[in-house]
Amino acid sequence: MTTWLDEVRWDASGLVPVIAQERGSNDVLMFAWMNRDALAKTIETGRAVYFSRSRGKLWFKGEESGHVQTVHEVRLDCDKDVILLMVTQQGHDPGIACHTGRHSCFFQTYADGRWVTVEPVLKDPSSIYK
Repeated sequence: MTTWLDEVRWDASGLVPVIAQERGSNDVLMFAWMNRDALAKTIETGRAVYFSRSRGKLWFKGEESGHVQTVHEVRLDCDKDVILLMVTQQGHDPGIACHTGRHSCFFQTYADGRWVTVEPVLKDPSSIYK
């Protein structure tokens, strides 16, 4: 029997790319990866759980920083190989999704042949991560 998890097109490493988008503002907060366990835990808990490739384990968003993502909706794209999470970013106002202490991981824009930082640091990362 095929389950909803079997319908996702996992890559050769058993992962699927995930975009976290903020409900309300529609800001794209971050990009990450999930494996089957991470997606199942996200559905089960209503909280974003990713797979950390660098750590080789599940990563409950906010487990160190307190910047938890409450998940309101999980969408699968037309090719069934990308997940979109509609989230509320918790832990700071405005929400901090990036490990650099910014609202979004997408804080640089290309202009005149270089990358320019266009989003401020909302909280010093050294005070977030111990």
